[in-house]
Amino acid sequence: MRNRMVIVATAAVVAGLVGGAGAPARAKASGGGGSDRTAVRCAGQTVDTAAKIRYRTETTIDAPLRTVWRIQTDVERWPSWQNPVLSSKRLDRGPLRPGSSFRWTTSVPETALNPATTLVVTSTVRQLQHQRCLRWDGPAIGAGLRIDEGVHVWTFTEVDGRVLVRTEETWRGAQVEQDVAFSTAALRAGLETWLAELKTLAERECETDRR
Repeated sequence: MRNRMVIVATAAVVAGLVGGAGAPARAKASGGGGSDRTAVRCAGQTVDTAAKIRYRTETTIDAPLRTVWRIQTDVERWPSWQNPVLSSKRLDRGPLRPGSSFRWTTSVPETALNPATTLVVTSTVRQLQHQRCLRWDGPAIGAGLRIDEGVHVWTFTEVDGRVLVRTEETWRGAQVEQDVAFSTAALRAGLETWLAELKTLAERECETDRR
């Protein structure tokens, strides 16, 4: 019972792992995990289809594809537009590419059940097609919270001068799997907020450029 309470106390923070907590400003959900047939794919690869925790969503951004892609792939800039991200550092140099790794952090506040800590996420890019898609995976580790493996896929498609962004993520780990419904809800909040923040920044930059 104590382990389940730790999940409940900290799972809201898990949303910070994927970009923020709270209601999204303008992102629109596409119906949860969905089937493997409609899974988000990059270079033919998708999420961990056997994972118990899985969510997919999408939004349309009124900005050029190059702008959306630049913001998303400039991982060291994430803290400037994703409030829960404390730091983000590339572990290699040059353009983001398959094999690139980056380490980013988000804070976990103290509760009655766990100490204040920093969740450390190490992500490795597995697939990347320029201005088309991204796929990365890796663990997230902090006191009182651990995701053994997250797999995250993104696609970017131009539609009538705008960009359709689709994303899907899965989690594995004994701790988060103790309450699949709650962990999935946390994942959903994080993904939709990430999309909303990406949309807000890209459209704001686009509007500034038009002036």
